[in-house]
Amino acid sequence: MDIAALVTWLLTAVGGFVLLGTWIAKGGVRNPGSTRMAPPLIFGHFALAAIGLVLWIVFVIADTPALAWTAVALLVPVALLGFTMFARWLPAYRARTAAGDAPAERHFPVAVVAGHGLFAVVTVVLALLAALNTGG
Repeated sequence: MDIAALVTWLLTAVGGFVLLGTWIAKGGVRNPGSTRMAPPLIFGHFALAAIGLVLWIVFVIADTPALAWTAVALLVPVALLGFTMFARWLPAYRARTAAGDAPAERHFPVAVVAGHGLFAVVTVVLALLAALNTGG
């Protein structure tokens, strides 16, 4: 279960990198006033998810229950920030704006957003099940 959670976490991270790269490339950092996603929201989500992933990798190697539970606990604010970003992305996606006036998140590929969210949910479930299985 812990390896399955690691695989889905890595797949989630790949989607997240695509979305982050798109957001940066389309001006999310250069024009924070034109985006509905503030840089602290984006980078906070990224940082907490990355820290959790590193902890999960160390857990898989060391088999230390405290690391598993710490990584799972980090997934709570990661998920809340992710839901916040999704809620802010929906209106930008639905808006009919000229390409130059569109916020950076308007350029997110829908399939990547959906895949990132789906793999994130599966990751949370698998990580929680794996942590429960550690007996810690």
